[in-house]
This record gives sequence, C-alpha cells and structure tokens, in this order.
Amino acid sequence: MLRWVRQQLGFDPPHQSDTRTIYIANRFPQHGHYVPQKFADNRIISSKYTVWNFVPKNLFEQFRRVANFYFLIIFLVQLMIDTPTSPITSGLPLFFVITVTAIKQGYEDWLRHKADNEVNGAPVYVVRSGGLVKTRSKNIRVGDIVRVAKDETFPVDLVLLSSDRVDGSCHVTTASLDGETNLKTHVAVPETAVLQSVANLDKLVAVIECQQPEADLYRFVGRITVSQQTEEIVRPLGPESLLLRGARLKNTKEIFGVAVYTGMETKMALNYKSKSQKRSAVEKSMNSFLIIYLIILLFEAILSTILKYAWQAEEKWDEPWYNEKTEHERNSSKILRFISDFLAFLVLYNFIIPISLYVTVEMQKFLGSFFIGWDLDLYHEETNQRAQVNTSDLNEELGQVEYVFTDKTGTLTENEMQFRECSINGIKYQEVNGKLTPEGFTEDSPDGNRHSLMKEEELFLKAVCLCHTVQINADQTDGADGPWHANGIASPLEYYASSPDEKALVEAASRVGVVFTGTSGDSMEVKSLGKSERYKLLHVLEFDPNRRRMSVIVESPSGEKLLFTKGAESSILPRSKSGEIDKTRIHVDEFALKGLRTLCVAYRRFTPEEYQEIGKRLHEARTALQQREERLADVFNFIERDLELLGATGVEDKLQEKVQETIEALRLAGIKVWVLTGDKHETAVSVSLSCGHFHRTMNILELVQHKSDSTCAEQLRQLAKRIKEDHVIQHGLVVDGTSLSLALREHEKLFMEVCKNCSAVLCCRMAPLQKAKVVRLLKTSPEKPITLAIGDGANDVSMIQEAHVGIGIMGKEGRQAVRNSDYAIARFKFLSKLLFVHGHLYYIRIATLVQYFFYKNVCFITPQFLYQFFCLFSQQTLYDSVYLTLYNICFTSLPVLIYSLFEQHVHPHVLQSKPVLYRDISKNAHLGFKPFLYWTILGFFHAFVFFYGSYLLMGEDTSLLGNGQMFGNWTFGTLVFTVMVITVTMKMALETHFWTWINHFVTWGSIVFYFIFSLFYGGIIWPFLHTQDMYFVFVQLLSSGSAWFAIILIVVACLFLDVVKKVLYRHLQPTSTEKVQLTEAGSGINCLDSMCCFSDGETACTSVRRMLERLMGRCSPTRVNRSWSSSDPFYANDRSILTLSTMDSPTC
Repeated sequence: MLRWVRQQLGFDPPHQSDTRTIYIANRFPQHGHYVPQKFADNRIISSKYTVWNFVPKNLFEQFRRVANFYFLIIFLVQLMIDTPTSPITSGLPLFFVITVTAIKQGYEDWLRHKADNEVNGAPVYVVRSGGLVKTRSKNIRVGDIVRVAKDETFPVDLVLLSSDRVDGSCHVTTASLDGETNLKTHVAVPETAVLQSVANLDKLVAVIECQQPEADLYRFVGRITVSQQTEEIVRPLGPESLLLRGARLKNTKEIFGVAVYTGMETKMALNYKSKSQKRSAVEKSMNSFLIIYLIILLFEAILSTILKYAWQAEEKWDEPWYNEKTEHERNSSKILRFISDFLAFLVLYNFIIPISLYVTVEMQKFLGSFFIGWDLDLYHEETNQRAQVNTSDLNEELGQVEYVFTDKTGTLTENEMQFRECSINGIKYQEVNGKLTPEGFTEDSPDGNRHSLMKEEELFLKAVCLCHTVQINADQTDGADGPWHANGIASPLEYYASSPDEKALVEAASRVGVVFTGTSGDSMEVKSLGKSERYKLLHVLEFDPNRRRMSVIVESPSGEKLLFTKGAESSILPRSKSGEIDKTRIHVDEFALKGLRTLCVAYRRFTPEEYQEIGKRLHEARTALQQREERLADVFNFIERDLELLGATGVEDKLQEKVQETIEALRLAGIKVWVLTGDKHETAVSVSLSCGHFHRTMNILELVQHKSDSTCAEQLRQLAKRIKEDHVIQHGLVVDGTSLSLALREHEKLFMEVCKNCSAVLCCRMAPLQKAKVVRLLKTSPEKPITLAIGDGANDVSMIQEAHVGIGIMGKEGRQAVRNSDYAIARFKFLSKLLFVHGHLYYIRIATLVQYFFYKNVCFITPQFLYQFFCLFSQQTLYDSVYLTLYNICFTSLPVLIYSLFEQHVHPHVLQSKPVLYRDISKNAHLGFKPFLYWTILGFFHAFVFFYGSYLLMGEDTSLLGNGQMFGNWTFGTLVFTVMVITVTMKMALETHFWTWINHFVTWGSIVFYFIFSLFYGGIIWPFLHTQDMYFVFVQLLSSGSAWFAIILIVVACLFLDVVKKVLYRHLQPTSTEKVQLTEAGSGINCLDSMCCFSDGETACTSVRRMLERLMGRCSPTRVNRSWSSSDPFYANDRSILTLSTMDSPTC
C-alpha cells in the first residue's frame, strides 16, 4: 500500500533498470534469490476521477477559476464577520454553479469509465496450467501467453510466439494506431514458430529481455533465449516480432503471443497525447472583463468605506441617539473596524461579478454543440457520416479563424488513386481499354491493338507487382464478379495496401496483363499474360521518410538475384546509373504539371558474390542490439545504388467536390489558406492551381531547393523586394521542406513578412512536425491570429493539435486525425458551413451572452451602491436577500441562455452565401473594448434611471399606497428590483432577432414568474425565516396605481434611448450584416435553409426533425423564398458560392 502511494505521488517510479526480464508463462527460476520485477496491470485508464478523489479533485479544479474562488472568499467572509447580507446570498449561487459543473464533468467522466470498463472487461484467452483459460483483459499479466483469433484486437503488446502458419507469420492492420490501413506481416522466431498447440507452448521454457516501455510505435529492441534440452538459443527481437495493443489480426486464423507491455505501459497508451487545454479568445476576454469588474468592485468598496468614515467624522452621525455603540465597539481598533467595514461593503457589492456566467457559458457550449451534429447539411450520405464535436469549448472560435492550414491528399483530394500514365524506357504510355498503349497510338494505329508486352514493359510491370506492401483478401470468392479483368480473364482478387498509390499501380498492372496473385510463405506469385511465375522473397527494405523509397530483393525463377526499388524521383534518379534518365525526368515533370502523383521504378542485378556480401551485412545490422536503425540505414544505402532506371508512374488523385468554391469562399471571408503537403513541388502547384488555391493571374514566388542559409536568406530578401515592387497584384508563395527548415532556423522574421504579404502559401515536401512548426510560427507571431488546421491522416495530428481549432476529415487514412481533432467532418466542402454559419452564429450568441451578463449585474448592484448615499453608508441592503440570491439563478438566467442557443441574427443561407459577412466578426470585434464599454455604460445608465427614477417618482414623502401608508425601505427596494427585472429582460428581447415559441415562453415567462413568486413569497409568513421584512410588501406595491405608472415610465425611459441609438446607427452607419438584415427583411426568407425543404429520398430522421422545427417555430415551409434579386449589388460578387448549399432551389 505504501509503495502504491509513493508511486502515485511520483516518489517511487515502478522501473529502475533500463531493461525488463520476462519469464514466459511466468516460470521464474527456482534457485537463488530471484526478486520478480513489478509491472503494471492491464487496465486502461482514460478517466480523470475515481469515486474517492472526485469531490476533492473536482473542487480543486473549479476553485482555480477566478470567479469561483472569489465567491468562496466572499462566502467565508460572510460566515466570519457581521455582514449586511446572509451567507446564503453568496453560498447558494456558488453551490448551484459548482454542483451543475460537477454533474456535467462527472457525467462526462462516467462515460469514460464506462468505455474503460468495456475495454478492461473484454474476454480473452490465456494459456495457464496446460489449457486455455477464459479471463478478462484487465487480468492479463506480463509473461502470460495469450491467444488471439482472427479479426480480434490485441489486448496487450505481445511478442509473437506462433501462428497457424508453419513459418510463424501473421498479418495485422494498425489503422487505429497510426492510420495505416495496409496489412503488415509479423514473424515469430523459428524455435517458437513450431509450437502451434497449447500443450507444446505450456512446455516452453524461455526468457525475453527487452527495453522498458517507450512511445515509439516502430521501435522495439529485445532478445529471446529459448532453452532446448541442454542448450540455450538466443534470437534477436525487433518490431517485426511485436504485436501492438489496438492492432487487429487479419488473414490469420489464430496466434499465440507473450505479454511484454501491459495497461498504461503499452505503446498505444503511451501515445495518448494529453491534449493541451485550448482556450478560446472569448474566454480570455471574459477573464479580462472580470478583472476590470473586480477593480470597479474594489473602487466602490473603498470609496464607500472612506465616505462612511468621512460622514462619521461629525459627532452627531458617528453615534446617533437611535444607534448607540457598545463598549466593545468603542474600544475596538480603528484599523480592524476599517477592514471589517471594507469587507462588509465588498460583500454588499459582490454581485457585480456574475458567478453564474461560467455555468451558463458551459451549458451554452455543451448544448449548442449538438446543433453541429444535427445539421443535415454537414451529413455525408455516401459514407453515412455526420459532423462530430469532440471539444465544445471552441464553438465560438470557429467564427474567428484568420488562417486555415490544410493537408492536400485526402483533404482537398479524394485519396482515391487512379492510374493515368507511365513512362517506360523513355516512352510515355497510357492505359486504353485495359491495354498499355504508347502515347500517340490509338486502337486504329498499326501497333495500337497489341496483345503482347515488350520485354521492358513486362519487366517494369513485374517490378510494380513485386515491390510493394499490397496484401490480398484471402476470403475473396472466385467467380465472374471479379473486380478486374486481365486480357479477358476475370480476376477475383481484392487488394489491400498502406498506400492508395501502390494499390492503384498493382490494379493497373493486373488490368494490362501482369497480375500479382499473392504470397505463399516466402514466395510471391506473378501471372504474366496467363503464365505463372514464382519469385522467392529474400529481403524487404522497408519504406522510410528519410530514404523516401522501398525495395525488395527477390530470386527469379531462373535463380537470378534482383533488387526492385520504387520511390520519389529525388531519391531514385540520383542513384540510377543507366536507363533513360533524362527522358524519364522530363516525363516525371510533365506528370507533375498535370497534378499526378509520381513514383520512379528501378532495378539492379546482383552477382552471387554481391548478394552474399549484402546478406551478411543485412544480418549483422538486423541482429544488432545497439544503433540498429542507423546500421540498417547505412546498409540500405549500400544496397540501393548503381540502379538501372525502368521508368516512372503517374497516378491521379481526384479533387473533392466543391473544393474550389470553398477555398474561394474562405478567401472572400478574409481567411488566408495555406496548403501543407508531403507531395513534390510540381504536383502540389498543379493541384493548388486546379483547386483555386492559386489563381492563374497570381504571381507565383518560389523558395525551393536551397541547401545553405546564405542562399535562402538572399532569396527571401529578393522575394520581399518583389512583393513591395508589385504590391498591386496578388502573390502566391511555394516553399519546400528543406528551404523551410533553413528559413525557420535563422530568418524567421523575414520569412513571416514574405508569407503575410502573400494571398496563398503552399508548403510541399513537408514532414509532420514541420507542419506543426509552421502553425506554431503563425500562432505566436505578434498579431496572434486564430488558426485552424484540417487534415485526414496520422501525419496531420501534430498540426491539428497545434492549431487553435483542429478539424479532422473522416477519410481513408484511419481515424487518428478524427480522434485528435476538436471537430470532425466528412468532406472539406463542409468547412464553409461550419465556419460561416455555425462559427458566425456561435460567436454572436456567446459575445452577446457575456456582455449581457456583465450589463445585468451592473444594473443589479449599482442601485445598491447609490442607496448607501441615502442611508449614511450603514451597509443597509436595498434588496431582500432572497431577491439577491435568485436574481441571477431564476429571474434573468433563462432568456439569455435560450437566446444563446437559438439566435440567428441573419438567415443561415445568407451567411453561407455571403462569406464577406464573416469579416464583420473577425478579430473578436463584438468583444473588444468599445462594445464592452458600451454595455458597461449602458448598465450604469439604466441603474441610475432605475434608482433615481424610483426615488423622484415615489421616494419623497409619497403616501400613495392603497391604505394611505407611506413607502418604506423594502417597498422602495422592491420597486427598483421590479423595474430592473422587467428592463433587463426587455433588453434581451430587443437584442433577439430570431423568435421561437421557446424564446417567447422564457422571456415573458420570466417576468410572469417574478410577479407570481413575489406575490407568493410576500403573501405568506414563512416560519423558517428569521425576519418577515417582505410580508405583504409586494401586494401593497401592486395595489398602487402610481407604482404601476412609475414601472411603465421608468422601463420606457431606459429602453427608449437604446432603441433610438439602434435605429440611428442602422441607418447612418450600417455594417454589412445590418445591410443584409434590412435586405433579408424584404426577401421573404423565413425558414432555415435545408431544414424545411426536403428532397424525395428523405432520411429516417427527417420527418422527426421537421416536426421539431415546426414546434420550435423555426420553420414555415409555405413561405420559403430563395430568390435573390439580380439587381442587388450586395450579392453580385460571389453568386457562385450559392452552390455550397447541399439543397438546390428547385427542391423547394
């Protein structure tokens, strides 16, 4: 127990040595003083709290918020000293806020616990006592032998012992870990591969020594010592032997493996990057406003305290005859009395800080996030995917984006590759009707109708069919339904690959006559024009980002040893010594200019002596326990040289639908788009031009292929000079990865200056971490712009996590990007609706919510401050303590919450079709100092009108109650409070543009509730209250006609100037948004776009959705009008963007 506590506190780390020793099946040595190592159990914990620590941990986190901590201090002050208000006035709202937040966070954590329990309680089979035992995943221990069946996920990190195959190999997919969907091959060591039964495995005596857990998915160094009779056999273990938790077993009936890393020590758990808490600009503004209001509060408290003592300097006011001091009060310290009075005034005015603001904002964000998931315009029917919200804290940030960083492949494009062209031996070929045809030839040409392949063509296609990581679905049934046809022969093979490029190339080769028919043991079978050939696979030189190529060494049917290599032209052409290198380079550039993805293919023949040398070097590097990666890289470079170039391939990746319109809309909204891609320069530029990122009229500047700091700096200076000279035209910048590294190292400021003056920036040949660096560079620049990153693959995760807002595309490269994003959408085109409609509306709603909260609290507490001038600063309260407590919780909370959920100041269709409206809210325009000052001054003005209006009309010796009785303290305070509740509620009504029945219900219902509650509260003597100050006060107030007149007059006086100001500003200085509101008023738009008009093929939930919309008053299908006046100058410039909506006008 003590050790566990020490571990939790971080004093006693569980591992002290650099390696761990694992006895398979936990057969520990019986001799000597062996002390077993302690390992983590196999529980996965993603939850934040436990039953025991929820209350203290949650309270600690909540009281780190300034407002909560402040109210706690006020509450404690009220408990400790004699204050004018009851501790309940601060305690109850604080308790309410803390409780609601705790319930929300507790519920979210309960869902995480539920998910954890599902994983930890999953059934698994473990070899124990000579048989298979069924147990739960959480009970697996390090050293246990685990059985995993086909299509099951691995419950721990296992070292493979054996499979149902003789060679001990198995196939797994790691899509959930790294986004790669290909089938990866893992192999067991020969000594354990033969142990295919439980009985044989139970007799295995072996020890594994390996490194301690680390997060790198692709690194594992260890060795296994197998005891066979009298000898011990030592074999090295590498990543090819390790099966990772979260990966899935494919195309293999079953495997047995020994658990080496468990629970939170598995590589999957170590890769759980705790996402840094992203804070929105609105939240930062809120904290700034809170500090300003704290200063106002302190000023009022200090001023009141000073004035109290200034007033009491006169003897008659220091101790009047009706309030004589006690002996203790006369003798007490003046300093202590001053502090006590200051604290009492602090308590009296403390409601100027809106405690319920935080909880209302949290509820608004949490509930508001559901609208994104419910939006049918963000639903992708083909894949049946809705938009997904992973972080509701950033909803309003979607309305503040200034830079969009986007990946290219799978984000702007479909990531569906189609073979288009290739270059073989310096001749360009195209695929025509399942045949490889040289460029310029047609079916009618003399050689256009060939049925055979030339030697070079066949060798090229064989290289394509042998050098890859493609796997075949073994369950694919034979028959005439086969997906591809090779020379009239149906091929039923279905291919899987890590790279869509590889899959497209193998499929293309099969269509033109060279078919990869699968692997059998260490052999690869290829069928060339119907003739089957078997190649023995000797070595695979895996692809890595540094080499940018992959190779295989095979033995041909004739016994010849061949190396086939394919990769980026920058890594293949410099290593080629023969072949049509110059012609191929020209063809590769031509392919790239067409927007095709290019790969070069080469080969090399080995003499027996060369192969022997290579085999020896490879074995030494692969069995090394130290610096294995570096030694392998050296050997690979030694092997992949003196190549003979065979040719190049060009594969097309189609653009996604409406990408061009979306990028143009982003540009009209004032958002700069940067494309960050790993593709080569020419391909990236071509795609940028085709998708509208670069315009044909744009001046394209280049910063590429720089090897030194000096040349990079000189080029940057020249680019900056050119931009200044040609400042009239738009510029686009192209940067590659190597030049970017140099620019960021020494010339960051100059580079940023060039980038900011360019309308569009394209970064090619980018590594994943470079993407994140670029985003961080923009984030931390002096202007501090709001950034958004969007991508679909595991290589985009770092960029998505770095940006203020991260969006994952539900693409074909696994779910890694989606899981690490704040929001997920199915297609890039949905970004426009997400930003221009949801982002715009969320920002307007929460900006008004925050300002309104401060406004209504100024209205609330300023009359209390003014009242002190009339009661000798005696700290007498103006309002009853129940009213103090319920003002923010009940009387004024719902109208603003409902406003913040449903408000639409402009119709969504207009917001989406007029991207320029997005500029009106950029740079936190509605939460800047001017709007804040306006709302604060308005609050003080209204407060003065409430107080002095009531005082002038009713306060001076006016006996206007029904029974002739004069107004008293509580009657006057209740009058002020009544006027205030009605005014602040009506102010919210004035701000509302979009009325539903819910808005009507809560707005007018809040006022009615206040009257009913006050009548009920003041009409009964409540035995548990220590005073009955409010008994019959409200009834008497309402019985006076003068009081009713005063209420109406003061409310009108308050709101009249506000209405006049709005009218004047709208007509004299209208913003773009206000112009649209005026235009919209006469355009007949009365229902939400795509929510009331439905196509013939309605989804199952559409009818329910329609009913809800009608219930909420948001829809009137008979009044829909989407006609846009051609004479309207405001809409003329970007009419094409109207096509962004998934609904067409005729549908309505």
